[in-house]
Amino acid sequence: MSSIKIECVLPENCRCGESPVWEEVSSSLLFVDIPARKVCRWNTLTKQLQRVTVDAPVSSVALRQSGGYVATIGTKFCALNWEDRSIVALATVDKDKKNNRFNDGKVDPAGRYFAGTMAEETAPAVLERHQGSLYSLFPDHQVKKYFDQVDISNGLDWSLDHKIFYYIDSLSYSVDAFDYDLQTGQISNRRSVYKLEKEEQIPDGMCIDVEGKLWVACYNGGRVIRLDPETGKTLQTVKLPVDKTTSCCFGGKDYSEMYVTSARDGLDSESLLRQPKAGGIFKITGLGVKGIAPYPYAG
Repeated sequence: MSSIKIECVLPENCRCGESPVWEEVSSSLLFVDIPARKVCRWNTLTKQLQRVTVDAPVSSVALRQSGGYVATIGTKFCALNWEDRSIVALATVDKDKKNNRFNDGKVDPAGRYFAGTMAEETAPAVLERHQGSLYSLFPDHQVKKYFDQVDISNGLDWSLDHKIFYYIDSLSYSVDAFDYDLQTGQISNRRSVYKLEKEEQIPDGMCIDVEGKLWVACYNGGRVIRLDPETGKTLQTVKLPVDKTTSCCFGGKDYSEMYVTSARDGLDSESLLRQPKAGGIFKITGLGVKGIAPYPYAG
């Protein structure tokens, strides 16, 4: 086992950093700060950090095949042109729920942008329950709603053969799986593949590695865990020097580095003294496994 190294590569003090995505062409890490309403792009070679501020909480960002990015802003799926900082709404959801916003989102292997909603929090992880739904934005900008009654729609990814969709509704403390039809984007047969242990706290963002194992960031648990979705067992736990680890993705030139986002909101002054790097972006090397490149939105 190679020795694992954890470093805070960007002390950004995010209120709630989320949705890390590796952009190979520019060797950059994209991420968002949800309540600060910022989409960020950090070039790992030049160390230059750029930010675009938007007009509502921005909860996820993804690559776009035709150039630029897509993002979930408020309750809208949006296109983001980085060059001129312009944003175009592609679709709006939850029009009847004024207190809702999107949360985590990710693009499937066919180029559909999946993202779910939740009620706006009154404090971190404190909110009106069962207000969210899961959606996807198809390449033709049509929106499909999958199910509702969601608490905090969170981490998502697909198995390497694209036949399983993995999904986290945080307050269920479970990583769930669905059968997935890549041709149609249909999901069925929901089941739990992993229940979090008490000390692991709240499951948040998630990604998959080249061996088909899942990595889950544990909010309030200060760790990322590696799971085997077939056996339901934890294979590895990597603890970070911050409590509110929010999401993770693989990146670097061969996808052997893991980037982890974190949050500061909800930490009292004593906790912040104990973890001054809360809200920073962390890089983990030496995991001994690689990830896969993110899929771009096809619309």
